[in-house]
Amino acid sequence: MKTVLDYLEKTGKEYPDKAAFADVTSEISFSELIQEGRIVGTALAKYVAGGTVVPFYMDKSTVTITGFIGAVYAGCAYSQINLRHPAARIAAMLELLQSPVVVTDREHVGELEKITDREILVIEDLLGGKEDTEVLAARRNALADTDPLYVNFTSGSTGTPKGVVVCHKNVVDFISEFTEVFSIRENDVLANQAPFDFDVSVKDIYSGIFTGARVEIIPTEYFVQPLKLGDFLYDRDVTVLVWAVSALCFLTTMRVLAYKKPEHIRAIMFSGEVMPIKHLKKLQEILPDAMYVNLYGPTEITCNCTYYILDREFADGDAMPIGIPFRNRKVFLLDEQDKEVTEPMGVGELCVSGSCVALGYLRNPDKTREVFCQNPLNDRWDERIYRTGDLIRINENGEMVYFSRKDFQIKHLGHRIELTEIDIALQAVPGVDRACCQYLHKNGKILAFISGTAAREEINAELRKTLPDYMIPNIYMTVERMPINKNGKIDRQALMTLYETEKRK
Repeated sequence: MKTVLDYLEKTGKEYPDKAAFADVTSEISFSELIQEGRIVGTALAKYVAGGTVVPFYMDKSTVTITGFIGAVYAGCAYSQINLRHPAARIAAMLELLQSPVVVTDREHVGELEKITDREILVIEDLLGGKEDTEVLAARRNALADTDPLYVNFTSGSTGTPKGVVVCHKNVVDFISEFTEVFSIRENDVLANQAPFDFDVSVKDIYSGIFTGARVEIIPTEYFVQPLKLGDFLYDRDVTVLVWAVSALCFLTTMRVLAYKKPEHIRAIMFSGEVMPIKHLKKLQEILPDAMYVNLYGPTEITCNCTYYILDREFADGDAMPIGIPFRNRKVFLLDEQDKEVTEPMGVGELCVSGSCVALGYLRNPDKTREVFCQNPLNDRWDERIYRTGDLIRINENGEMVYFSRKDFQIKHLGHRIELTEIDIALQAVPGVDRACCQYLHKNGKILAFISGTAAREEINAELRKTLPDYMIPNIYMTVERMPINKNGKIDRQALMTLYETEKRK
């Protein structure tokens, strides 16, 4: 049981006719997923060598899952490209992946042709072929558990997205533990909320593949259609939600569960942002018997490294612990001198080691070496760790709680964003001379300071050509010139003082 294919085939033998994945128009059983995945894998093998990261430009669906599995059968990895990203950003991702092909469906061929000149393969055509057992066997025999499984993109400080490379071993290690800790079994139904390019979805996809649980794929548009979302959760007998915090807040804000209570839900897990206590309380009032879990961890350590099963009530403004490590991963805090922080009220950067640590950033050795590095506490042997950049405080009870970021990276609407990437995009806008973004943690808003003559409407129109909507600043403040500190850099503290002064007027 080394790769995710081993787990899929084991589950396929145990539950061949059971629905593995379903969306609003189709479903696929485990045996069908294996059969169709092998057909797609055979077709892909004609176009790409083993080890290629194959991009998929499609909406999430059962067919997309089949495509992913097909890529793995071809000895490759996959990368989901978000259709809602600007064309320039998609082109940058495809350039970094350097796959000779892009897989899409018939619906999106036309728009993809406007973005790339790479060969476009249509998934419906790939599914029309036949399985070649010899080709598949050769690719399978060459597949190791340390080979890449998928590449997920996060924001990059240079203006180009970073591709996090996650291997089979990473996922096997994490999902085996994740499903065991939370007792996910074949009779569970997981409601997939997250886009497939967001690593929250990895927990849905592979929990189903590893255990035989059914994964119901919720259409993205249902998250602006409260009645349809409520019906979906109720009618499909959902038992487990592994969602981003912002999506759970939509449930409470829009009273999605008010008229049809999905009584089958037994576990609600959240990650990506700090859960607002008032929204948590509303969920607990509606579903008091469910287990609530705060999950923590960035993409680079394969989904999550710690978990906290809520065991007490929290008041508004309380800091919720990030919990304890999953087994087979080491979690510790380092101060600015790389000394371990263990005392209550101490603050340090959270670092992680273990089989969960990803391979690094695709074609970015400098950034990889910077944050995937030797454990400074260990001078006896090589011990690779990931430095998260998250500052964690140990509270008076000895629990770890999220404090802030060490650098200019933020967590906003469930996404980790490099503010420098927004700065670079802003300064490319005609009429903007200089730009500097800050994050208002209390309000959850991105604040952009700019100098120049461009109007907000003009700036936003230009930014949408290169940045996804969640990276567009919420507030703009124009300054005559940027304040400079003694090192010749923009004085961010002076800018925030100016903003607070203007607010009080």
